[in-house]
Amino acid sequence: MAGARELPPDEVLVQRLRDGDEDAFALVLDTWSGSMLRLAMSFVSTKDSAQEAVQDTWLAVIRGIGDFEGRSSLKTWVYRILVNTAKARGTKESRTVPFTSLLPEEEGPTVDAERFRGPGEPYAGHWAVGQKPHPWHIPEDHVLRGEVREVIAEAIDELPPRLRTVITLRDVAGYASEEVCSLLEISPGNQRVLLHRARALLRRKLETYLSGAHDVAGGRGQS
Repeated sequence: MAGARELPPDEVLVQRLRDGDEDAFALVLDTWSGSMLRLAMSFVSTKDSAQEAVQDTWLAVIRGIGDFEGRSSLKTWVYRILVNTAKARGTKESRTVPFTSLLPEEEGPTVDAERFRGPGEPYAGHWAVGQKPHPWHIPEDHVLRGEVREVIAEAIDELPPRLRTVITLRDVAGYASEEVCSLLEISPGNQRVLLHRARALLRRKLETYLSGAHDVAGGRGQS
């Protein structure tokens, strides 16, 4: 994110929040609220409800920061409040489904089977001719305009809820697998499956976008 400011160490940030430092609060609000909203939407039925869950979380953070003991990072503490808040809302809306099982839309192959050589062909199971993913060369102007970030954000938003939740926590919020398992109360194996499927679907979306970007860049070079 252009112009984003780096957060200070937890011990500094926590003290500033306890002191009622409005700039410190605005900083964490701007830095974390976007990914918090995506995470909350995995548990509730509407974006409005997710926004309310995020707002309720920040209110709980303000009220409870004095009791923060530092046994986890500040970010983990805030996200744990969010998960519990959003889960409670989802339960009232009959929206929350246990993470321990995959939904139908989360099943099936992550890559189209037609992209691989079939049984009986030489090197069965390997990429078919012309189907192997190309190395990603992202045009500099696309990066500078933030187009890739927008594509990634849209692709994450389109994922099924459980996949979106896990990839948001792992790849957006930066949590380790053990922390995600603890937050969502899922097994390491289930977390790996969900993360693999989310990354595979995200890669498919990026592959389509970057192939188009490459074609556009190639066409400009020939003009």
